Amino acid sequence: MNIRKFVLCAVACGAMASVSLLQAQEEKKGKGGRGGMPTVEQRLERLEQAVGSLTDTQKGKIKDLYAKAAEQMQGLSQEERREKGMEIMRESGKAIRDVLTADQQTKYDEMMAQGRGNRSSGGKGGKGKKDN
Repeated sequence: MNIRKFVLCAVACGAMASVSLLQAQEEKKGKGGRGGMPTVEQRLERLEQAVGSLTDTQKGKIKDLYAKAAEQMQGLSQEERREKGMEIMRESGKAIRDVLTADQQTKYDEMMAQGRGNRSSGGKGGKGKKDN
């Protein structure tokens, strides 16, 4: 009888542990969607925090641009993403910048420069390269 209780307890503990792991994975995905990528809404919110308040017209245009870029990226294989992904993001960034006012463009450029600085220093162990 004690062995049955032990086995039942072990199975129950294993089930609870696996549920916890699945929930943690879902929460991680939920934070960014698609395995860590921020959602269109999250990206728009981050942009608005960086450049200031956006008009409804700007928000609509930028949402469309983010969605279009995400769709283009999704259609690429992993190998193609490495090759064409930066070009898609560059074109998207230029189009988004064109939607912004002059003051917002200045803040957007600062935000992008900070992002480039983080990427160039990340994971390589060296100091970030500064664009001239």
